[in-house]
Amino acid sequence: MDEEVASADAASGKACFTFMIPLEKSMKTVLVADDIATSRELIRTVLEQCGHTVLEASDGAEAVRFALEILPDLIVLDLHMPTLDGFGVLQKLRGDEKFTRTPIVALTASAMQGDRERALSAGFTSYIAKPISLNALRSEMERLLA
Repeated sequence: MDEEVASADAASGKACFTFMIPLEKSMKTVLVADDIATSRELIRTVLEQCGHTVLEASDGAEAVRFALEILPDLIVLDLHMPTLDGFGVLQKLRGDEKFTRTPIVALTASAMQGDRERALSAGFTSYIAKPISLNALRSEMERLLA
């Protein structure tokens, strides 16, 4: 989004000049929960390059705690994590009215037939299978954060 700035001549009221000032995108906060550090790092790097703040959780219980503390704009959950899996985290968060409109993305390396439909019907906003395409990840994150 750009901001237009104009200056008018006091006597005539006619514009003397006009220019556009690009405004920075508002930075969003994203919670990424995955028990595999390299997966978190990849997603964090992509999101930080897009100007967003990223908080990481290494298991489901930590993800729930961080989500309740920071109320992120977007949450990315690995479906298979210790303590509490992605479906369990989703259930806890969607049960809280603060998270009814928060985009929550399912992330998994074990993409079997029917997994996408199962995740979406459970209440995930989107589904991403590993290995992750960086362009697809970037596009999907920006779409959900728009």
